[in-house]
Amino acid sequence: MSEEKTVLTYKGHPLMRKDNLIYYGSMADSHIVMLQVLESKKVQDLDVATRVSVQLQLTDPAVKSRDRVVKKSEKAGLYTALDVGCVWLERALAGK
Repeated sequence: MSEEKTVLTYKGHPLMRKDNLIYYGSMADSHIVMLQVLESKKVQDLDVATRVSVQLQLTDPAVKSRDRVVKKSEKAGLYTALDVGCVWLERALAGK
């Protein structure tokens, strides 16, 4: 039996998580969204994000890391941050 890893997607774009960072979008595209959980609180047994930083970034490796950030914002809650990031990503990819 071969186990295939399925990639979590949201509105057609992949989501990847590493600790408190969530990357939304594909590195093959011109832009991605980086979500960073800044604060969280315990609700029963789960950590729930209460403050999240959102950044729309270029994926071009030739650009310096500090110049890659196109837009940034801070939102209350993961859903709100992901929703804003989704809109930014769709607009950026449509403007190819």
